[in-house]
Amino acid sequence: MITLTKRPYAGEADLEAIANLINTCEAVDRIDSGTSVPELRQSLNDPSVDQSRDIRLWEDADAQLVGLGKLWIPPTGEVIDGFLQFCVLPTARAGELEKQIVVWAEGRMREVNQERGAQVKLRSGSRATQSERITLLESCGFTADRYFLTMERSLYEPIPEPQLPDGFTMRQLRSHEDADAWVELFNQSFIDHWNHHNLTVESYKHWLSDPDYKSELDLVAVAADGTLVAFCHCHISLEDNNRSGRNEGWISTLGTRRGFRRMGLGRAMLLAGMQRLKAAAVDTVRLGVDSENPSGAGRLYESVGFRKVYTHIMFVKNVPL
Repeated sequence: MITLTKRPYAGEADLEAIANLINTCEAVDRIDSGTSVPELRQSLNDPSVDQSRDIRLWEDADAQLVGLGKLWIPPTGEVIDGFLQFCVLPTARAGELEKQIVVWAEGRMREVNQERGAQVKLRSGSRATQSERITLLESCGFTADRYFLTMERSLYEPIPEPQLPDGFTMRQLRSHEDADAWVELFNQSFIDHWNHHNLTVESYKHWLSDPDYKSELDLVAVAADGTLVAFCHCHISLEDNNRSGRNEGWISTLGTRRGFRRMGLGRAMLLAGMQRLKAAAVDTVRLGVDSENPSGAGRLYESVGFRKVYTHIMFVKNVPL
């Protein structure tokens, strides 16, 4: 039996070992989860992450990192969902360590319940093709709750010209100047969506610090009175492309404010984002969508040529108090 030690995240000194663990898992799992020290640093330094309480590492008797658990816990809500990401060295995947990670996450969510007086749940995800991971989650009391599709489209195919409704204009986002207005637009655009949690200006500004952020890939639609009404934020990860050997970009977020839907704004912003990615010389564009998206986003994407690549399943369990 392997002797394991659990400890908190120690910051910069742990980044290389965590990156090596994740990349060793990716070599087996093949789910595009590879990373690097700079990417990890950017992700873990997000102000919404409580590094001292929401990250745990498991080491064997030789002090080799064999397991990682990380929670993202929304700052507010009547029901607080803790989103658990975990990674276990393939040679240590016997189920016991994974269960220890889940037990730790449940304990952390019980702390949230005590501190906030809110109902708590635990969530974790899996590719639909990861049968062993799905079996593990189910053995820990998780049930499938929601399905998300990753879709893609070749940018060599013609892209229809965006057509904004009369009275609206499109421009590049002035990232820091527009920060407050963009965050308000984002929250109003996703307020009706499943499991929405309000974005904060602080977290948004952290996004802008990503080395791959390009303002020319960040577009907004503006009403005649100056109100931001729709947006399309695109992203190209150079490191992801280097790892995969692909040349692709992402429609990271696309949304339309309440009261301005069903006017063609979303379609226009999507097409404009695709044009910007094509101008940036990528071959393929990908995006993610909730299979039960209430705005009919899946139909919009299919109508302009996107097709499903894979399915991601979100699992949930009630945390025993």
